[in-house]
Order: sequence, then C-alpha cells, then structure tokens
Amino acid sequence: MKLGMLTACLPGLTLDEIAAWAAATGYEALEVAVWPTTGSRDFEAAHLPVADFGPAETDRTRTLLDRHGLTISALAYYENNLHPSPARRAEIHTHLKHAINTAAALNVPYVGTFIGRDPGLTVRENLREAEKLFPALVSYAGERGVGIVIENCVMDGWHPDGYPGNLAYSPELWEWMFSLGLLLNWDPSHLTWIGIDPVKTIAPYVRHIAHAQAKDIEILDGSIQRYGFFGKAIDRTDPWDVGWWRYRVPGRGQVNWTAVIDTLYEHGFTGNLSVEHEDPIWGGDETRVKQGLAIAHQTLRPLIIG
Repeated sequence: MKLGMLTACLPGLTLDEIAAWAAATGYEALEVAVWPTTGSRDFEAAHLPVADFGPAETDRTRTLLDRHGLTISALAYYENNLHPSPARRAEIHTHLKHAINTAAALNVPYVGTFIGRDPGLTVRENLREAEKLFPALVSYAGERGVGIVIENCVMDGWHPDGYPGNLAYSPELWEWMFSLGLLLNWDPSHLTWIGIDPVKTIAPYVRHIAHAQAKDIEILDGSIQRYGFFGKAIDRTDPWDVGWWRYRVPGRGQVNWTAVIDTLYEHGFTGNLSVEHEDPIWGGDETRVKQGLAIAHQTLRPLIIG
C-alpha cells in the first residue's frame, strides 16, 4: 500500500511545486487533478493538460516523477457523467476520454470520475441511462489499459433538494456499477454520514476497490436534531452545507483509521490510499492546506507498512 494525496486541494500550484512538496513531506503517490480550466466546478485544478497532452508532456511528467520518487495513482476528473444538458454531458465525456488517453500515455492505471445524476429523472431512470452510456466509456478505457474508478461520494450539493447527486454512494449501487465494468474509489467519510460502517464494506468488496481515498468526517454535536438526516432545508444558501457534519483531514474526525487500514491489509488491498483534503479548518490558503496534508500524513504514515 502506498500513501498518496489528491492534488485538487492545491489548485494554485503547479504539478512541479506539488510534487516537490509532497515528496519532501513523505507522500509516495499523487492522484492528479485534471479538470479543464473552465470554471466548471468550484475549483480549477488542472495539473496536467490532458486535452493537449503529447510526447513532450509525457516525457516531462515522467522525468518530474522520477526526480521526486513519486508515482501517479490515478487521474482525477470527478464530474457529472449524467448531466441533464446534452451539450455539457458531451463535453464531460470528451474530457474524460482526454484523461484516459493521458493515463495510457503515462502508464497510470486508473481515471477517477462520478456516475452523476440527472436530477429531473428518477433513480431508476438514471440507472437505465447510465447503462446506455458507461459500457462504451469502459471499453474505451479498457482498450487503452486504463480502468475507470468511481468514488462513492453522495454529491448531495448537485441535487436541488440535497438528495444524492452521484448514484454510487451505497453497496447496492456499487454492485450495479460493477456489472458495467466500473471499479470503486472507496472513501470511508461518505459512508459514515449516511449510516454505513465503512470497515464492514471492505471484505465484501475489496476485489473491486481499485483505489482508496482517505478523508475523515466530523459529526457536529446535536445539529442533526434540528435539521434531520437530509440537512438544512430553509437556510441552505451553500448547497454543500448540510449543517450537521463536515469533512476533516484524517486524524481530526471520527473514522477509525487503524481499523480501516488493518482491514484493507487483512483482505489483500495493495493499492493506493490517497488523502483527499476538504477540511474547512485546515483550508483557505496554501499554508493551512499544507498543514492539513501534513496532519493527514502524520496520522496515516505510521499505520502503513513499508
């Protein structure tokens, strides 16, 4: 198992700058964010130019990784592949293919994304639509030696009423997406707040867990008594502010990392564990983000053999 980090939390830095800092801090791998710089999300983490990635960029990236003793565990482009706008959906699929092509050029095994959701359709209708779209994407990736990994994030902020915006949040949905040839980028934080014990999901699904993310979560005392499970309804000006929980860096929340990593080892996981930093306390500027990543490293490194 290697300990890595997702670069999306440092959108203002170049990959060269991130690689130098990550290696000096003790990280072994990078999950590299490859969004286009179009403002399509709340950050523009474009750490590799996948839409125009040629031999020169390939050589330069390999040299950078070799210089710092790092590997790339996956390329990250987490977007809504079921976007209700046909034009936007086509843009997303095109960029996803660019990411797959870049992964193939760099011998990166995985590209991470979301199933997503059209909020105007039922869950059943969305699943039928995904069944039409994803097999071709899986085949495109497979022909290039790349696997598509789906993160189990709920993405409730994508739904106008705070319901799941990414139909990959539960083992029931994992089993469905595995039937399409998709793999899992397993993150325990999302499971924790929807009432699923993350440790208990490892043994049944470990052979489908191709990549794992390390993000913690803090349940805020008493707040659920006001808002209920689905979170703020009236005062939710920020679609991501549910009001009763928040993401934290590993070691500052309620995930039992000793149990998580021990169970991953017990059941044969040998992939990458990648820190995803979305902690509001250790965020806001580059210095604090790096401090948060250092806390995560201090928490997880002693638990990983090697």
